[in-house]
Amino acid sequence: MLLIVVAVVGAVEIYLRSMGLTPSYNDDEPLWAHARSQAYLPSSDAVVFTGSSRIKFDLDIATWEKLTGKKAIQLAMTGSNPLPVLRNLAEDEKFKGSVVVDVTEPLFFPESPFSNRKPKTRLAYLKDQTLAQRASFQINNPLEAMFVFLDQDNFSINAKLAQLQLPNRPGVFVMPAFPVGFDRCLFNEQSCMSPQFVADSNDHRKVINIWKALSGGRKGPPMTDSAILSVCNTVKGYTDMIRARGGNVFFVRTPSSGELSFGEKMGFPREKFWNSLLKVTNCQGFHFMDNPVTAGMLCPEDSHLTPGDAITYTRELVNHLNANAIFQTSITTTK
Repeated sequence: MLLIVVAVVGAVEIYLRSMGLTPSYNDDEPLWAHARSQAYLPSSDAVVFTGSSRIKFDLDIATWEKLTGKKAIQLAMTGSNPLPVLRNLAEDEKFKGSVVVDVTEPLFFPESPFSNRKPKTRLAYLKDQTLAQRASFQINNPLEAMFVFLDQDNFSINAKLAQLQLPNRPGVFVMPAFPVGFDRCLFNEQSCMSPQFVADSNDHRKVINIWKALSGGRKGPPMTDSAILSVCNTVKGYTDMIRARGGNVFFVRTPSSGELSFGEKMGFPREKFWNSLLKVTNCQGFHFMDNPVTAGMLCPEDSHLTPGDAITYTRELVNHLNANAIFQTSITTTK
């Protein structure tokens, strides 16, 4: 029986690697809690990042750490509103660091149970994490680093069932399955597209269709000015708390392109959302459209950068931070 198990597992692993796949860590509560535990490093040594999936893809952590000498602590979550995490940092008296917050307007501004589900679950796990769970995390890490088939987001039974693509029923929305190579998670919580995904225009179209399906589910009137101001004032409360302890908060608007970008500009005009956020909070920000290099970037599936473009984007972000003396990176501007 042992020989049969080893043979089957080995065959599966060899098959997956023949597809060009490499091990991917499970982007789950234990991995996120591990990243959150590092947030207490002094601001001279680290910067915390939070947001949704765009900053997970668009910030190349190796490039950031090489150029700034500061550790990047990635707390962003896919498909999520970053405000619960920002609030958690603001209300944590032990946290005295600096934060970069990625603003994806459809997730950042409207109140949505879906976009708050993952932050709620992970913050609860962080609070109630047991010694057994911590030990399990330490045991799982080496295994996840070795074997592709342990990727539960793509190869578990539940993941395989989701990939059956059952049709939607009235009142029931079945979340479409993403291509396997779209989101490969590193131990530092960075997300990367596989080379196979980057080269496959059919996979790009599959993901674009998922964005269309998700945006098509957002119905209702546009946010009122008072609702936008209410969100901005809430954020101001969090940024003021972090600043009062000596930290800093900086906002970024990462690239999007194609039809998705057009829809975001129509539904969330910059002057009403992004500009209001910076004005009310009195924080600085880096909007990708304000930089000639990042403004021309194209996302293969309209929403996230390739690994190569993430390196370029990270360099431009560091250049902007240096030019404006933010976080005191003190690194020579790079080209």
